[in-house]
Amino acid sequence: MEEKKVLERLERQCARAEYCSADIRRKALRALEGDEAAAGRVLESLVKDRYVDDARYAGAFTREKSSLSGWGARKIAFALRSKGIAAEIISEALSEISPEQSSKKLHKVLSDKYKTLKNDPSAFAKLMRFGLSRGYSYDEVAEAAKSILSRT
Repeated sequence: MEEKKVLERLERQCARAEYCSADIRRKALRALEGDEAAAGRVLESLVKDRYVDDARYAGAFTREKSSLSGWGARKIAFALRSKGIAAEIISEALSEISPEQSSKKLHKVLSDKYKTLKNDPSAFAKLMRFGLSRGYSYDEVAEAAKSILSRT
């Protein structure tokens, strides 16, 4: 595909949704049939015109995953690292998460999970495993799980 057409198509995609530079590079490489130099020029143009901004992407990703999906900071950081986002950008994005909001979301997620575990003798262990898999710290999950189990 012609480089200009790929650039225009990716501009339209980036105008509709946030993408990180790694995702756009992958899309450009695929469309340009592996031409590294052309993909680099396309990405550079998109970054220069502010269609692609890793800091903006990391912030949006963090807000969405923490508030809608119920992910903890560790899982979000891991996902952003796997997308090639710089460590400073990740820590800046994670600083936007309110500890109170994160704690409330963890309690809600674990409460919903506990409803499926009624009368299960290993409910605490299952809640712990579930909370940890969502990217919350051990102490956060243990405190929330004990709180939920003490209410019953």
